[in-house]
Amino acid sequence: MSARTGRSFDPWDPAFVENPYPAYAELRERGRVHFFEPTNQWLVPHHADVSALLRDRRLGRTYLHRYTHEEFGRTPPPPEHEPFHVLNDHGMLDLEPPDHTRIRRLVSKAFTPRTVEGLRPYVHALADELVQRLVDAGGGDLLTDVAEPLPVAVIAEMLGIPQGDRHLLRPWSADICGMYELNPSPETAQKAVRASVEFSDYLRELIAARRKEPGEDLISGLIAAHDEGDRLTEQEMISTAVLLLNAGHEATVNATVNGWYALFRHPGQLAALRADHSLIPSAIEELMRYDTPLQLFERWVLDEIEIDGTTIPRGAEIAMLFGSANHDPAVFPDPDRLDLTRRDNPHISFSAGIHYCIGAPLARIELAASMNALLTKAPTLTLAEEPRRKPNFVIRGLEGLRVVMT
Repeated sequence: MSARTGRSFDPWDPAFVENPYPAYAELRERGRVHFFEPTNQWLVPHHADVSALLRDRRLGRTYLHRYTHEEFGRTPPPPEHEPFHVLNDHGMLDLEPPDHTRIRRLVSKAFTPRTVEGLRPYVHALADELVQRLVDAGGGDLLTDVAEPLPVAVIAEMLGIPQGDRHLLRPWSADICGMYELNPSPETAQKAVRASVEFSDYLRELIAARRKEPGEDLISGLIAAHDEGDRLTEQEMISTAVLLLNAGHEATVNATVNGWYALFRHPGQLAALRADHSLIPSAIEELMRYDTPLQLFERWVLDEIEIDGTTIPRGAEIAMLFGSANHDPAVFPDPDRLDLTRRDNPHISFSAGIHYCIGAPLARIELAASMNALLTKAPTLTLAEEPRRKPNFVIRGLEGLRVVMT
C-alpha cells in the first residue's frame, strides 16, 4: 500500500529547505513511494527506484506526444502562461522521442567532446581571472564574483551571445527557472512569462543576424542544421538555446556555492583538499552528491506502473527525489558524511537515461577550474558570515556566500 507523507516533508517550510535530508531519511524508512497531496505527486525517495524510473519509457517529461490534456486527465495551462510553455515545451528536456532524439542528436553535433575540451583553456583562464579579482579585493561574494559569471560567460561564449548583452541572461534565466518550483505563485508565473517573451525576442533577432553572418558559435551550428534539412524549427532553436543557458549554468552555480559552503563546514575535508589538489575530481562528485543542486525531477506516468505493490495510474505525476537518492545508505555508506575520497559514487545529480545532462562534461570542467583557482590563489579563504539559503526547494542554492582572506 502507498504511504502518505508525514509533516516532516514540507517543501515550503524554511527549516525543511535549510536541511531536507533528515526528512528524506524518514521517507526512505517508511516506504518506496508516497503520495503528496499538496502537489498531487507520488514521491520516490530511493536511489534504485529513481535510477530505474529515469530510464523507464513508461514515464515521460511530456505526455503531449501521445495524449491531449483532456485525454490525460489534466487541465491545460492558463492561456496567459502560453509564452513560457511554448518556450519550455520545445526544448529537448521536455520532449520525448522522436523529437527529443532528433534535437539531441543535432545539439550533440555542436556540443562534441572535442568542442567542450577546446573550451578548457578559456574556462581556466576566466576562472583564474575571476578568483584573482576576488583575492585582490580581500574577499567578496563567491556567488556573484565567481560562481555565476564563470558558467554564464562560458555558455554565452558557446552560443555566440555578444559581450554587451550577457548581463541580460542571468535575470532572464532566474525568472524562467522560478516556474520549476512546486506550485509556483501567480507572481512567479508572470515574471517567467515576461522573461520568456523577452528572451525569445532577443534570440529571434540574434538568429536572424547569424543567418546573414554565420560564425563558429552554437547558434550558427543549429541554424546550419536547420537549413540543411528543415530538421530544427526556429522555435526549437530558441528553446534549445534557452535550455542550454539555463541548464548550462544553474546547476554549476549552485553546485559551486553549495559545495564551498559544505567545505567551510567541514574544515578537516577542506584541509585535506588544500593539501592534495589531486582530490579535486572526486571532491566535485562528492560535493554534488552531498548537497544536490537539483533536488527533485518530475515525470508523467504514460502507462500504468507499479512500485512496491502500489499501482500508479496513467496521468499521475512522479517526483523523483534526487537529494534523497543521493543520500540512500543502500548505495552510499554513511551517506550524511562528506568524504572527498569517496570513489564509488553513482550520484544522479546529472540525471540518467535519455535525459542525462548533455552539459555534464562542461560542468565538470567549470567546477574543477573554479575549485583549482580558489585552492591555488586563495588558500586562506574562509566564510565571512553564515549565508542565507534561497527559499526554493527544487533548485537548491544560497542567496550569497560572503568570503574573506584570513
